[in-house]
Amino acid sequence: MIKVYIDENFAHQLADGLDVFQQHLNHKEKNQFQVLSIKRVFGQGALDEEWIPIAGKERAIVITQDLRIQTTRHQCELYKEYGLGVFFFKPPSNGYSFWEMVEQVIRRWAEIKKKSKAKRPFAFRYKNKGQIEELK
Repeated sequence: MIKVYIDENFAHQLADGLDVFQQHLNHKEKNQFQVLSIKRVFGQGALDEEWIPIAGKERAIVITQDLRIQTTRHQCELYKEYGLGVFFFKPPSNGYSFWEMVEQVIRRWAEIKKKSKAKRPFAFRYKNKGQIEELK
């Protein structure tokens, strides 16, 4: 089972709903996924330094808008050290509305699941217009 954590900068209801849909798909797909909310599992305001090692040990992936995880040296080193897979969504300057968040993740869900098989650690960033780039 591959755990997918949705960061608290996305609505936790997105994780709940996506998990319901994915449970249905798990009956038909070879790879099984469980979608969880970081806010619900680790608590509101959990520090990245607390949850990254745990998620990494679980061989999980994370979906987040927090680009600081990639740009802050110690956080970047931490996710790499623990072998975490990360998908960054770069929001527009005015942020995403709730439905835009849902749309962004749903539109890319199949690709996220496919890329989750990549050798860890990895990081991909989705830009506003939908392009994806691999981060080093």
